[in-house]
Amino acid sequence: MSDPGSEFRALLERMTQAICRGDGAAAAACFVADGVYHDGFYGEFRGLEAIRRMVEEHFHGNASGFSWTLSDALSDGRLAYARYAFSYISKIAGSEGKRVYFSGIAQIRLQSGLISRYEEMFDRGVALAQMNFAPERISKSLKRWADQEIEAQK
Repeated sequence: MSDPGSEFRALLERMTQAICRGDGAAAAACFVADGVYHDGFYGEFRGLEAIRRMVEEHFHGNASGFSWTLSDALSDGRLAYARYAFSYISKIAGSEGKRVYFSGIAQIRLQSGLISRYEEMFDRGVALAQMNFAPERISKSLKRWADQEIEAQK
């Protein structure tokens, strides 16, 4: 009998390491065809091509030097959670070269041994503050995300 927890940990490790090295196709291959990656900064990407572009254009377009460490990964074969520590070097104007660190929790829906939905929860303000964003810009971003959260609850 297979162990859903160890299978999930291996799948998540494949996805995170593919993202860290900028291999969008390999990251997307961890998802079902209509899978969704909901990123805490960039929003929702549906389908393998969209996920590939997210990794290559958004993530690696705006950052480099990724590090993604997983812990406490648990799964029953359908629903999974993992804690993570994440860092990158920013390429965004005004914060070029700054290493940004944050931690969070990922919730993952699984289907046929692949990811059908990846969603993460973390404190976005921590990352924005490390990138020296102006307080007004941080407040505007957090307000926009708060409004999206409220709308999603309706």
